[in-house]
Amino acid sequence: MEILGSILDICKSNGSSKTRIVYQVNLNFKNAGSYLEWLTKRGYLVKENRNYKTTQAGLELLQNLNDITSLINDDSDKELSDSLP
Repeated sequence: MEILGSILDICKSNGSSKTRIVYQVNLNFKNAGSYLEWLTKRGYLVKENRNYKTTQAGLELLQNLNDITSLINDDSDKELSDSLP
């Protein structure tokens, strides 16, 4: 989920090249290609020339991923504070 969110976030403004995604998300080109293909096939990214851009559906997925991450972090913080004396 974290990798998908990172890719969608990097591509949301002006788009991004595969090379930039590889370096910013810390992936190799083969793995990045798999993630990009998965996101593109499902309509979360579009490829325009050599750049990938996040679609409206991708922005919605990114928001959902951020919401889930926030819930998980909130629950973890709550569990930690509940266990403290």
